[in-house]
Amino acid sequence: MKQSRPFPTLITGMLILIIANLMFGAVSIPLNEILKGFQQGSDNYFTLHEYRLPRTLLAVLVGAMMALSGALVQGVIRNPLASPDVLGVSHGAGLAAVIYMTYFPASSIDWLPAVALVGGLLAALILWWLCGQSSSAIKLAITGVALAALYASGVDFLMLVKPLEINNALLWLTGSLWGRGWHQLMMILPWLLLIPVAFWLAKSLNLIHLGDDTAMSLGINANKLRLVSLAVAVGLTASCVAVCGPIGFLGLVAPHLTRKLVGGRHQTLLPATMLVGAILLLVADLVARTIDPPIELPAGLMTAIIGAPYFLWLLFRTK
Repeated sequence: MKQSRPFPTLITGMLILIIANLMFGAVSIPLNEILKGFQQGSDNYFTLHEYRLPRTLLAVLVGAMMALSGALVQGVIRNPLASPDVLGVSHGAGLAAVIYMTYFPASSIDWLPAVALVGGLLAALILWWLCGQSSSAIKLAITGVALAALYASGVDFLMLVKPLEINNALLWLTGSLWGRGWHQLMMILPWLLLIPVAFWLAKSLNLIHLGDDTAMSLGINANKLRLVSLAVAVGLTASCVAVCGPIGFLGLVAPHLTRKLVGGRHQTLLPATMLVGAILLLVADLVARTIDPPIELPAGLMTAIIGAPYFLWLLFRTK
C-alpha cells in the first residue's frame, strides 16, 4: 500500500540510522557523548570526526546515487530487471579501475572516477550493441549477467598475472566503506551535479512509459532521452564504484521498494529512491561493522545477501 506522505518517514529513518552509525562500531559511544565528541581534544574526536562521520556521509551519498542510477536505468529501458550492476556497468567500471590501480600503482587515485567512468560507458555501449534498442527484459538481464561474469574473469586474470600489484584492488573490489574518509568524500562531491539533471529528466521518463510513439507525439526525443539518462546513470555509478568499489544490487532493489511506497511517477520516485538507497546502505554498513567487531565485513556483501535473492525472484516472476 502506497503511503500518501512517505518522505517524513524516510527522512526520519535516515536520520536515526545516521545517529546509529555514529554511535555503534568496534567501540560504542553513548548518544549524549556524540555532540561532545566533535569538540577538538575530546576523547572521541578522532573516532567521530575522522572516521565515522565521513564514512556515514559517504554511505548516504553512495547509497542515494546508486539507487538513483538504478531508477534511471529501469525508467528509460522500461525493464524491471535493469540496474547498473545487473547490466554489467558496475563491473565494467570496476575492471577499468582495477586495471588502472594494477598497472599504474603510483598514479593519483583522483583519476579513479574518470577511469571508472570510461569503463562503465564502454560496458554500457557493449551491452547496447549486443542487445539493441528493443530487447526483452530477460535478454538484457541474462546478457548483462554474462558480461559481468566476463569482466569478473578479467579481474581474476589480473590476479594471476599480477599477484603482488593487485592487493589494494582486491580490498577495493569487495565494495566496502572501510578506510574511506574525507578525501573520498571530496572526490564524490562534484558528481552530485548529475542529480539535478536526473530530476530534470523525470517528466520525460513518465512520458516514455507511454511508448516511444506517444512520447514523440508529445515532443520527447526517445533516443536522446535514453542516451542522456544512461549517461547520467553511468556517471553516478562510476563515481560510486571508483570511491567504494562495486556495491551490488543496490540500484536494483531500492527503486522496486520505492515504487511500492510512492508509485511510478518519477517526480516523486527519484527523490524517494535516493532516500531508500541511503537507508539501505546505512543499514548494510552498520550491520557489517557491528556483527562481529572489531572484524568488519564488506557492505557490498550485505547488499548482495538481500539483492541476489530479490533478483532471482524478479527473474522467475518475469514471464
